[in-house]
Amino acid sequence: MDSRHSPGLPMSDAETAVEAERILHTAFRDDTPLPKIGPTPPVLQPETRTVPAWAVGTAVASIGIGAGITAAGCGVWLVLQGLAAVTLTSVLMVTLPLAALAALATAIGSAIQHARATVTHTENHYNAPVTQHVQHTEQTARGFLGRITNR
Repeated sequence: MDSRHSPGLPMSDAETAVEAERILHTAFRDDTPLPKIGPTPPVLQPETRTVPAWAVGTAVASIGIGAGITAAGCGVWLVLQGLAAVTLTSVLMVTLPLAALAALATAIGSAIQHARATVTHTENHYNAPVTQHVQHTEQTARGFLGRITNR
């Protein structure tokens, strides 16, 4: 009997028995126990996998985003822990440095303004005859929120 089976057709009982005998006689199994420690040295198995550049970029970006979100979450947690323990001392410790910076900025701005005001500009003097025109106006108002007439 031929042990070759035609694909697509079901096997008969005789063909199945012949195929099972052939598999059992050609199979080999070594039942000797493996030693835990042996004389054979380890064999180097070089890495042959390649990772695409887009996968490396995605992995690095994921790690960076995860670390950034973790840091932001820790910062928010610290701020909320600080707000949960609001006392007069904690409010003063936060606002006093800000008030000191504002006072320092105001002092510096005032000093710069006064320094600019004392500078004299000699190139803008006008050396010509000056005439003075005087115009007198008379105003009359009538009633509360009345109309003003200039004559």
